[in-house]
Amino acid sequence: MTSLADPVRLGRRQARTRLVFGPHETNLARRRAFSDRHVAYYRARASGGAGVIVVEEASVDDSDWPYERAPLASHAAEGWSRISLACHEEGALVIAALGHAGGQGSSAYHQRVLLGPSPVPDVETREVSKAMEPGEIEALIAAFGVAAEAAVEAGCDGVELNAGQYSLLRQFCSRLTNFRDDELGEDRAELVRRVIRATRDAVDRASAGGLVGLRLSCDELAAWAGIVPESAAGLLTVLAPLGLDYLCAVRGSAFWTAGTRPDCHVEPGFNREAAAIVRTALAKEVALVAQGSLVDVALAEELVASGEADLVEMTRAQIADPALGSKVAAGAADRVRPCVLCNQACQVRDVRNPVVTCIGEPRSGHETTDPLIDPPFASGVVKIPARQKSHVLVVGGGPAGLECARVAAAAGNEVTLVERDQILGGMVRVAARAPGRERLAALVDWLESECRRSGVRIETGHEVTLEEIDGHEGPIVHCTGSRPGRRSFEVAAGAAIATAAEVLSAERQVAEPPPSPVVVWDPIGGPIGVGVAELLATHGATVSIVTPDHVVGAHLARTGDIGPANARLQQRGVELVRRSVIVRVDPLGVTVENRYSGARSLIEAVLLVDAGFLLPEDNLWRASGGCQPRAGDAVAPRSN
Repeated sequence: MTSLADPVRLGRRQARTRLVFGPHETNLARRRAFSDRHVAYYRARASGGAGVIVVEEASVDDSDWPYERAPLASHAAEGWSRISLACHEEGALVIAALGHAGGQGSSAYHQRVLLGPSPVPDVETREVSKAMEPGEIEALIAAFGVAAEAAVEAGCDGVELNAGQYSLLRQFCSRLTNFRDDELGEDRAELVRRVIRATRDAVDRASAGGLVGLRLSCDELAAWAGIVPESAAGLLTVLAPLGLDYLCAVRGSAFWTAGTRPDCHVEPGFNREAAAIVRTALAKEVALVAQGSLVDVALAEELVASGEADLVEMTRAQIADPALGSKVAAGAADRVRPCVLCNQACQVRDVRNPVVTCIGEPRSGHETTDPLIDPPFASGVVKIPARQKSHVLVVGGGPAGLECARVAAAAGNEVTLVERDQILGGMVRVAARAPGRERLAALVDWLESECRRSGVRIETGHEVTLEEIDGHEGPIVHCTGSRPGRRSFEVAAGAAIATAAEVLSAERQVAEPPPSPVVVWDPIGGPIGVGVAELLATHGATVSIVTPDHVVGAHLARTGDIGPANARLQQRGVELVRRSVIVRVDPLGVTVENRYSGARSLIEAVLLVDAGFLLPEDNLWRASGGCQPRAGDAVAPRSN
């Protein structure tokens, strides 16, 4: 039976495993060139067992500058060379992703018009692209060829053309964006056909065995005029014979940019049906790469074992655990650090320009600066010798405490972790009880498992006292989490208020139906307030959610869930009260004030749920002198 760890033939190359680390924005570039950080980032995944590394997409022409740190092909040769050398030393193939964002790009950086098939406003940026003229089209085709030849000459094993998300090539294929009356409008596949031919010729000039792959949106999620799986199969009957070695079947368009890599509310494997349809258009020698939130090893193994896919793209999974491939090959898939599909740290295409990383593996993206904590994977427990072994006491069993204990034990220390609750996991365990966010619990489950595997002594149901702190000989780390923050509103006698954590607790969920009506106060705009409102509405309560922002869940824009979250709330009948703050809570109602007009209104409610800001739970730390190290929310509660 075929396994994820088995080798696979790609054209005239062979990948050592069927595991692909796909192209994605990293913000690791310096100016528009690949950097030392890119080299270390990709080497870590190659060292961890990836069979194919597809490097972050480079724009083939300077008319495209889609985000500030987007690589440019004409500046990429040295970076491609260094990345290829590093990954080849680790045994992985390297593919250079090439593309042009077209009308989904940005004029913010080069201050030039956006190019597109037709003058269509982008649904997200509202910028209207310029219809490309014949000379610009010929220049674009030539630019793909020049970039492809440069990438292969630099040492890459081939190139991947982007006709998926943020893609000018897809825009030419689609009736959503291509309204031309010339030959490129009459045959919407014509531009991609020409680009593939130019790329194939360029790659063959540079290397007899070079690969050409295509990333194609097989479902634009806009069936009224967009590409659907059946029409994608029709496209591929024309495109695949032109020299493609593999196809990566994705989905998404300008109408739902989160469709390509949605968060945890969408089940993994969502492209399976579309991939099965387009596979019928591929010759046997054209490999199919599966994509679609594929972060679970069991699902990836199922896809290759059944023959549904030849390779599996597990990009976010390898951001969360660079050694995923090595663990699978060693038969230790249970030790893979899980990706929880939160998109909180790995989705970096936003105005903050964050560096790609992971809430579970914060060294990701910081390989050149953060110390190496986990040694190269071996099937047993490998301990890094500590400079001086100690008995470490970790107070608090949330994610920070568990990670602290895991790292300390891996360094050869004797470690005791003490948690006052009966279960470990802290606020992550609580947040995982919100609808659609159940996957979060997998991360603290993994941390607990690794701690026990490393010999950490774990005590639950025990609140550490100051006397125990004073009597401990050895380092102490306070990971005591957070407590409710200060309230900015009046509370009348008899008014009922609960915290978000209390509502999400297991005890509350198995109790009687929730009180109703309820108001949820969400000054943060993250997933917790939205999750509480969803949970209560699902259980039959009449719910209003109040936010000071112009839109509910404003910070969910960073994870791609803002549109879907607002749709879910309204489908459940939740009233969205925006641009408002709470000024008073009474036993039968909540008074809110519009931030701009000052107008006040009363919302009927028998319970207010406070999903507001938290403060460090640092009383024990302060009582013990405030000199011992702290970690996690005990220092400062951050994202939720």
